[in-house]
Amino acid sequence: MKKLLSWSDHADLLEKALSGDGAFLVVLDRNGKANAMTISWGELGTVWSRPVFTVLVRQSRHTYSCLQSSESFTVSVPGPNTLKEELLFCGTKSGRDIDKVAACGLTLAASEKVDTPIIEKCVLHYECRILLRKQLEEVDFSSSEILQKYYKEKDHHMLVIGEILLSYAEDTIQFRTRQRASPQEASS
Repeated sequence: MKKLLSWSDHADLLEKALSGDGAFLVVLDRNGKANAMTISWGELGTVWSRPVFTVLVRQSRHTYSCLQSSESFTVSVPGPNTLKEELLFCGTKSGRDIDKVAACGLTLAASEKVDTPIIEKCVLHYECRILLRKQLEEVDFSSSEILQKYYKEKDHHMLVIGEILLSYAEDTIQFRTRQRASPQEASS
């Protein structure tokens, strides 16, 4: 059972995943086969009056070519301290060489709004339609520190902005409703 969310609900879970073991970015290759990649960078926000999820993928990755030919992607966020080995595997192996989904024993499920599937056993999902792809180049950076730290090999990322068409959480997440304290409780 899933609970539909506003795109920004439970962004704290996404932030914890991205600053920890990561989340799964799934995109279809030219043959319609799902490829999963672990991401540690991503951004939720609003662009062109639309809720968006921005991902960054290097040119050297198999996922890069998949994103160039696909119309959508999904992001599936595991719960805290879950699917760690699978995230490590999908972040260190290439979909050019191996079916990472099968090798990890991950189960795909159909999305509701896009052709790209989600990964089951995750607690938070974003279904995104690609709006923009922008290949970064050295000239785009105003910080030499970032260039030196992240792009010594000149393997610049492509920014991919996807409109969030649907976001939802599995019922395993404890939904907390904020209740305001009464004036009497607030003063005690």
